[in-house]
Amino acid sequence: VRDGKLAKSIRFVDTKDIGDPIAKAREYYLDGLDELVFYDITASSEARNIMLKVVESVAEQVFIPLSVGGGVRSVLDATDLRMAGAEKINVNSAAVLRPELISECATAIGSQNVVLSMDVRRASKTAEMPSGYEIVINGGRRSMGIDALAWAEQGESLGAGELVINSIDADGTRDGYEISLTRAVAETVRIPVVASGGAGTPDHLREVLTTGKADAALIASMVHYGDYTVSEVKTHLHDLGVKVRMSW
Repeated sequence: VRDGKLAKSIRFVDTKDIGDPIAKAREYYLDGLDELVFYDITASSEARNIMLKVVESVAEQVFIPLSVGGGVRSVLDATDLRMAGAEKINVNSAAVLRPELISECATAIGSQNVVLSMDVRRASKTAEMPSGYEIVINGGRRSMGIDALAWAEQGESLGAGELVINSIDADGTRDGYEISLTRAVAETVRIPVVASGGAGTPDHLREVLTTGKADAALIASMVHYGDYTVSEVKTHLHDLGVKVRMSW
């Protein structure tokens, strides 16, 4: 969400406004979505108030878990979003800069409600970056020199109850998830791992949920642009032998 409007990027750039987030949320909910994830990609205090209103409006109309992140810098930010109707709170850049934010939020709202959202980009394998995947922050603009697997382990130890792995290289491409990244993280931690970035077909989801060992997968472009409906994706996955919730 950017300035109260639904937006989508490709590799975290070239962001375009594509509609009303409240209307889209209700559409996806009625079509059988399991969980709704909103990221506020604007960071001003004005945008924070707009985002809280969006969350409140969505929570009044959509009765599935709502996971919200973007600009969460404090326990107060987290509790404000919870009061607005979010179930899970995503922390990202601020947690990289101040890791204790994860444990503070876990203490305040429970580990099961704290999601560590990790923005990851491919990098050269080095002694400091053995996985070949690096953590970046501030919407992909600042490389941190932190190995993604090391950060995933640290996030789990600090109390995150779930990890979302956002592949910048795959974001918005609709060419498939970063399977090796998701699998590596899933084999490193014990908490649920959610794949994000690259979904273009139901088979991409099948691959990341099986070969990639993800516990769940986010989709955006493939439904935002009308390539598939949520129910079509679920039906395809069911036909491919993937266990999915067909109705609430």
